[in-house]
Amino acid sequence: MKYKTAIFDLDGTITDSGPGIMNSIRYALKKRGLPELPEEELRRFIGPPLKERFQAVFGLTEEESVQMTADYRGYYGEKGIFENSVYEGVPEMLERLRASGVRILMATAKPEYYARIIAGHFDFAKYFEFIGGSCMDGRRTDKHEVIEYVLETCSVSHEDRESTVMIGDRSNDMTGAGKSGIHSLGVLYGYGSREELEGAGAQALAETPGKAADLILGIKES
Repeated sequence: MKYKTAIFDLDGTITDSGPGIMNSIRYALKKRGLPELPEEELRRFIGPPLKERFQAVFGLTEEESVQMTADYRGYYGEKGIFENSVYEGVPEMLERLRASGVRILMATAKPEYYARIIAGHFDFAKYFEFIGGSCMDGRRTDKHEVIEYVLETCSVSHEDRESTVMIGDRSNDMTGAGKSGIHSLGVLYGYGSREELEGAGAQALAETPGKAADLILGIKES
């Protein structure tokens, strides 16, 4: 089917944000005197809420994880935010969707403040009707909460959810979509594996941004 509304994740879906996120985590670890993690483990921080990930990996208290997040942002807000790049084929994907009349929104666990800066800096804000994310004070970090915030802000009715799809690269994108009663499309060029996405209930998978556009537009393979 062709979807009327497409809601995109940011990290690992629109941009390859790994370098900036991993460098920011390295900075926070060094500042707190914690051992550096191998890159494979650092990559797992890309996508899920940061504070909860710090707690899970290091066994930190709520207060300690809040301080780690603040340390992380000390680097990210100045340098890490721009150690980032738009995936090849993404601008063309967004242009195709816009030209076809698809409503394009964003729901990211990243703070909305940062997401808007990134979208403006890398010149893809023009494709999005609305960019929604978490709050800088730690509220609204769960992906389901962010999706609901975007749906409500953009007046996507429960009836219209049947023609709405969430596009992302991690399990929380897929589970969040399921909780909100919208469709899910996992992208394999990001940071989540096929196994992770399928295990989280992805209804379709796309290897490239171009394939994602085909699926959103309901174009079958020839």
